[in-house]
Amino acid sequence: MVGRSAVANPSGALLYKEVKRKIIDAVHQGEWKPGGAIPSETKLCERYGVSMGTVRKAVDELSGEGFLIRQQGRGTFVSTHSQDRYLFAFFHVIRQDGHKEYPLVELVEFGKAKAEPCMATALDIKPKSRVLRIVNKLSLSGAPVMLDEILLPENLFLGMTEKMLRERPSTLYHLYQEQFGVTVIRPHEKLRAVLADEVQARLLGVSIGEPLLLIIRTAYSFRDQPVELRRSYVVTRNYEYCTDPMVAT
Repeated sequence: MVGRSAVANPSGALLYKEVKRKIIDAVHQGEWKPGGAIPSETKLCERYGVSMGTVRKAVDELSGEGFLIRQQGRGTFVSTHSQDRYLFAFFHVIRQDGHKEYPLVELVEFGKAKAEPCMATALDIKPKSRVLRIVNKLSLSGAPVMLDEILLPENLFLGMTEKMLRERPSTLYHLYQEQFGVTVIRPHEKLRAVLADEVQARLLGVSIGEPLLLIIRTAYSFRDQPVELRRSYVVTRNYEYCTDPMVAT
């Protein structure tokens, strides 16, 4: 159990950020588990030696980021990577009429590779370090819509197998969290247009050279540690990218 530690910060305006960091550290160190409750705001005030307003601002920001979940009458909990959280926080492809649904995911390929320089830079590892490579095909309403190429630093996911990926009961991020202690906190995404190559065309059922939307995501865990590099190729004939949480389902 981590003992009481007062927060010392000369800038009152930034004090809540230090409390926020300490809450994240407590989760990272295993004191508070995903799905479990954190102490009450009163106890957090005592623990960190700060005001209720400072604690509340830190908890509010962590809740807004999806790291914590407030449940009326029950308390505040460390979030887990459920299917609902994935659908609304990480999956932004919707039908052009606004309909959003959870994709059917099919594992196409699993293997190991050596990180090319650009991959190594994104994942903050040395060039030629070993990475795990996962290729998934995602379908919506029975039709292939997206192809994911996912690269993971092997040292963070030792023991990952194809069987784990095929038999996982929930999302990939839930698997990271439950089996490897890697919690994705936030993604950083860039978008660009590309043309389908032969492999992408075959797997997505489109013509070679058809325009695709490319989403390049770097996913970060605690202390801004990059844990995943993902390239998603999206067929946009009937679908589009939308981060608005109010879209229909």
